[in-house]
Amino acid sequence: MTIYFDMDGTIANLYGIPDWLPRLRSYDPKPYLEARPMLNMSSLSRLLNRAQANGNKIGIISWGSKNSTPTYDKAIAKMKKAWLRLHLPMVEFDKIIIVPYGTRKSLYMQEGDILFDDVETIRSDWTAHKGSAYSPDVILKVLREI
Repeated sequence: MTIYFDMDGTIANLYGIPDWLPRLRSYDPKPYLEARPMLNMSSLSRLLNRAQANGNKIGIISWGSKNSTPTYDKAIAKMKKAWLRLHLPMVEFDKIIIVPYGTRKSLYMQEGDILFDDVETIRSDWTAHKGSAYSPDVILKVLREI
C-alpha cells in the first residue's frame, strides 16, 4: 500500500502566504517553498518512518499551478521537492508525483492506496477507485492506526 499526501492546503500552508495568488499568477514559484507546515512535522516524520518500516510506501501527489506552463511546472516541482527536504528531511519518499493542475490523482493509485487531500472532490474520486481518502485534519490520527 502507498500512503499519498497532497501538499498545498494539506501539509503545506500555501494559502497562508501573503499575496500567494498574484505571485503564482506572475509565475513566481517561491510561495511553494515559503509555505509553513500545517502540522507537527516531527510527529509526521516519525509516523511515516514507522509506516515504511511496516512495509508501506510513502508518496506525494500534488498539482502544479492553475494556468501554468511546462517551464513553470518544472520550477514548481523543484520548489515542492525543496520544501519536502526542508520540512521532512528524515523521510525518504518512495514516489513524488507533481502533475499539472486538474490532473486526476486517482490515475496514479493502486487499489487500497491512501490519500490525504484537502479537496473533497479529489477524495471522492480516489475512493471511487477503491482507495481510502482522508481530509488533512485526521492525518496523524489515521497514521497512528496504520
